[in-house]
Amino acid sequence: MTSALLDAVRRYAVAHADRHGVARTPIAGLTVLSATAPSHLQYAISSPLVALVLQGAKRVTMGSRTFDFGAGESLLIAADVPTASQITQATVTAPYFSLVLDLDRQLIAQLSVEMGALESGGRGPVSVQSTAADVAEAALRLMRLLERPGALPVLQQQLVREMHYWLMTGTHGGAIRELGVASSRGQRIARAVAMIRAHYAEPLPVQRLAAAAGMSQSAFHEHFRAVTSLTPLQFQKRMRLIEARRRMLDEGASIANAAFSVGYESVPQFTREYARTFGLPPARDMKAAGERMRASA
Repeated sequence: MTSALLDAVRRYAVAHADRHGVARTPIAGLTVLSATAPSHLQYAISSPLVALVLQGAKRVTMGSRTFDFGAGESLLIAADVPTASQITQATVTAPYFSLVLDLDRQLIAQLSVEMGALESGGRGPVSVQSTAADVAEAALRLMRLLERPGALPVLQQQLVREMHYWLMTGTHGGAIRELGVASSRGQRIARAVAMIRAHYAEPLPVQRLAAAAGMSQSAFHEHFRAVTSLTPLQFQKRMRLIEARRRMLDEGASIANAAFSVGYESVPQFTREYARTFGLPPARDMKAAGERMRASA
């Protein structure tokens, strides 16, 4: 089964991956990732997802915790958390391949009602487990469906639902089921995170965020940090810096334009905080990125 899934993922990546090794699929939330060499660090505020690694290996850091995982293992991110990730094992003859599914909170809530009372809660917002056979089989059916586009409108919803079901009954199940509990701490913090995502370039009083989460300010601060590893202000700053970096890397934005576009009023302050987060000031980071691109061309 793993071999068949790897073959299907490889075929799709070869046919559809962009220059970054990302191959988005017509199935919402389903993406194939590939690489022919180890990567440099990639920074993101990750949304809940499951990543099935089929070949190669990857490292993900969240806060002070680092997770190394490879073929036959799955990474679960069960909250909106800041991560730094890096492909650590990939070659031209044995590329890195993974299949990523964004978790659908609404679908999880529906399935939770139908499945009845089951234990929720997990080991933290990020964890690594062996990929269950049922999950791999559901993933293979999804990949095969991509090769039959006429069947996609009829069957994709059913197969995405099936994959969520097997994930919820497997080793990651407790943490995934909690995503469907509207009153859970994670879901309440997720409402505040959604507000930050939508308005990251604007001033956001903590009172407004706490109200979105339905918590007192003191409880909100405590729970927000427990879920995301950052304070609300640190989270918003991280979002601003990641978006500014993306604009400079992908769109060629100047340092000043990138800084002002994400809400900074001072370029020196932006430069200081950028260097603390990414290890290099913006100008040197962009120069290093350009050298890497030229070397790989």
